[in-house]
Amino acid sequence: MSRLSLRIYLAFLAVVLVFFLLSALLFRAVDRGSEARPLAELTAAAELLISPEEADPEKLQVRVERLAREFNSGLAVFDEHGRRLVEAGPLVPAPRVDEDSAHWLRGGFRGPPAAAVPLASGHWVVLRLAHGRGSGWHGLLALAAFALALGVGAYPVARGITGRLERLSTSVDAFGQGELTARAPIEGRDEVARLAESFNRTAQRIESLVEAQRTLLASASHELRSPLARLRIAVEILGGGADLSAERLSELRRQVAHDVAELDAGVEELLVVSRLDMLAPTAGYDQVDLLAMAAEEAARAEGEIEVVGPPDGAPALLGDARSLRHLLRNLITNAERHAPGCLVEIRIDPLADGPGVRVSVADRGPGIPEAQQQAVFDAFTRGNGAAGGLGLGLAIVRQVARHHGGEARAMGREGGGTLIQVDLPGRIETA
Repeated sequence: MSRLSLRIYLAFLAVVLVFFLLSALLFRAVDRGSEARPLAELTAAAELLISPEEADPEKLQVRVERLAREFNSGLAVFDEHGRRLVEAGPLVPAPRVDEDSAHWLRGGFRGPPAAAVPLASGHWVVLRLAHGRGSGWHGLLALAAFALALGVGAYPVARGITGRLERLSTSVDAFGQGELTARAPIEGRDEVARLAESFNRTAQRIESLVEAQRTLLASASHELRSPLARLRIAVEILGGGADLSAERLSELRRQVAHDVAELDAGVEELLVVSRLDMLAPTAGYDQVDLLAMAAEEAARAEGEIEVVGPPDGAPALLGDARSLRHLLRNLITNAERHAPGCLVEIRIDPLADGPGVRVSVADRGPGIPEAQQQAVFDAFTRGNGAAGGLGLGLAIVRQVARHHGGEARAMGREGGGTLIQVDLPGRIETA
């Protein structure tokens, strides 16, 4: 038996023992309080039926024998010194003549107790019923049997509670040793079951995070091979002492700068993805002015960007400012990459069906085939064979949107081009 189940079981036994002791004390107190009335009734009956001072020994013996037969009991008369005068039926004990009142005699003999009652003449009458008043031990034995039954029945209860905890502990140990698919069985609907559900949710979240990190690491290592290989070749050429023309040297420098920039952007995207995976929802949320933030990102861009907000004021969203900035930056970069030289329109509007913000980015590029409109949000996907980056831009957009309780979707634009909409539910405040 585990220590926890033993402690629960011993605690239950202690409660049962205390209950038994208190019940026994109460039982005895009630039992003693109920003795006075039958003793008083026996005293009155003895005064009426037995008069030792008015009868000779033969007549007294006859009367005692008749009463013993009537009561089906042992009956004896004692003098004031406790000497036995006459008796009939089963043997009865001698009274305690030093007491002045009626009393029960329980010690020194077997069977039910005897009642000793004094008479006005100083004599004592002792009556022992063959099937009379019990001593009270039967009730105590019944209580003891009840307590024993409770103690025996408590063991499977304590074992059942701790058994579920032990199975939960086994699942936690297995998960801690690297078995990420380990889950605790959910039994019942109490606190232990809720604890198992909480563990399973946590384990599922951790397994998803670890699996995402593994996939990210594997895909990123593959995607980073190309710029690293080009950098290695350029370094070998530059360090090999080859006689290169000025034009060729300039081209190599541009290629190296481009590859370094691509690596830097890729590492930044990987860091953003990792941070979003570990960031708890609503952690570090602030009031974010998306319209002002979109204008800042548009000013940084190389192409022509138009930012439009609602006429009644700039909506502010409660969210994570850093990840929302990445969302806007990636949307602009994606539009410029797939629609070079075209005007990119950004709209920031309140959601029509509730609190929140909708970010819409539209371009006049070649557009996205309908079959690929959802696939473009998958990690390491490059739409229309576009070069540059790791293919994480729109994947980060969708991840940021979902982190804020929203969603991202791509669709064709009327007249040609692509429209990407990102819904971000949240509290709206007008500046």
